[in-house]
Amino acid sequence: MKQVLALSLIVVTGGTAFVMSRNADTRSAGPIVTHKIQRGEFVVTITEQGTLESSNNTEIKCRVRGDNIITSVVESGTYVDEGDLLVELDTLLIEEEISERTKFFHLANAGAARSGADVERAKIAIKEYKQGQFVSELSSLQKDLAIAESRLLSAKNRLSHSQMMARSEYVSELDVEEKQFAVSQAQLNVKLNQTQIGVLKDFTRKEQLVRLQGELNAAEATHEADVERAFADEKRLKRAQEEFKLCKITAKRSGMVIYPTGAEWKDAPEIEEGATVHKDQILLLMPDLTKMQVKVGIHESIVDRIQAGMKAKITLNKRKLEGNLSSVASVAKPAGWWTGNIVKYDAIVQLLPVEGLKPGMSVEVEIVAAHHGDALTVPTSAVIETDQGQACWVMKGDTPVRRSLELGDNNDMFILVKSGLEEGEQVVLDPLANVKEAQEEAARSFAMN
Repeated sequence: MKQVLALSLIVVTGGTAFVMSRNADTRSAGPIVTHKIQRGEFVVTITEQGTLESSNNTEIKCRVRGDNIITSVVESGTYVDEGDLLVELDTLLIEEEISERTKFFHLANAGAARSGADVERAKIAIKEYKQGQFVSELSSLQKDLAIAESRLLSAKNRLSHSQMMARSEYVSELDVEEKQFAVSQAQLNVKLNQTQIGVLKDFTRKEQLVRLQGELNAAEATHEADVERAFADEKRLKRAQEEFKLCKITAKRSGMVIYPTGAEWKDAPEIEEGATVHKDQILLLMPDLTKMQVKVGIHESIVDRIQAGMKAKITLNKRKLEGNLSSVASVAKPAGWWTGNIVKYDAIVQLLPVEGLKPGMSVEVEIVAAHHGDALTVPTSAVIETDQGQACWVMKGDTPVRRSLELGDNNDMFILVKSGLEEGEQVVLDPLANVKEAQEEAARSFAMN
């Protein structure tokens, strides 16, 4: 029989045994560190860094159109009273606009007044023609017609007298012919006057009324356009005057003011003296300090493990707070060089009202992802992945023996054991460094892959 000499020293500290063994037949190499398998409460937590913020923020926005330069702004974190000046924007361009708009407004008003007078003149012209010029021309033609009819009657009487005298041979036939010509001439004059009256009533009057009505319509359209232009210029002037007032932004209530969180990829802050801001951009926030929450980024590899309702422990300096996970974003935050190309999802942890919390404070958030009672666990450093599955090495006397495992949930330090180990057994920590068989299996698995 081959004689085996062995010298072992075992030191147990907190369930972990340090075994230093020398054995000619052992498959270990150098000092072996072991851990005693125990049952107990097993909690899986996810720890991330987060930032305090308020869930109820009053937004203070820029209400001036276009790009505007900040000339002064209160410091972030300042406590202000109602009416205090918060932000002041440059007013040079708006002052120039007010000057221009004032000039355009007065010119437009003058144009509207002129076109309004043109409308009244056009209305008077129609009334003047209907009740004046037309009546006068018609009366003149009717007078001429009456004269022509009177002359026709006289010519006919003279003709009858000449014809009677000619039958008695007191006048010559030539005189009768002259009287007949005079009658014909008088008849033509009557017809001419009748035609002129008909033309005046049926054509000239209608033509003049159409022309005058057209001039009235054109004058009214021009006046309407001038009035609209004056109204638009007045509106622009009032808007410029209102925006001039909006260049000074004051606090509507007392409280703390903070700067909004800028884009992560920007080096310079978005809100500062000399910065350019645009309409509807958020300039400042007034957070409700009684409604605080924590925003934390959850790595994409573990985001599926958390859900709303989970408990969370928050560490702020030396203070310990508790909260509940209220929501997890369904869309990841933009990733890029500014995040190291790490993809994370925003999660919100609601806090109970606590004094002394301020937006922007950094905290450590520990989310309880799972809780297992009376669980058997093994250190993650004791397990390796082989071509036959996960395995560890258990000390049998002074010799490490391979053990196949069926594992479950895990955290950064321990893994839940479903089968393969029993309570009280000693498993080898870091078998790749201490067990030759583990090294060989790892090499074989690597070669196969």
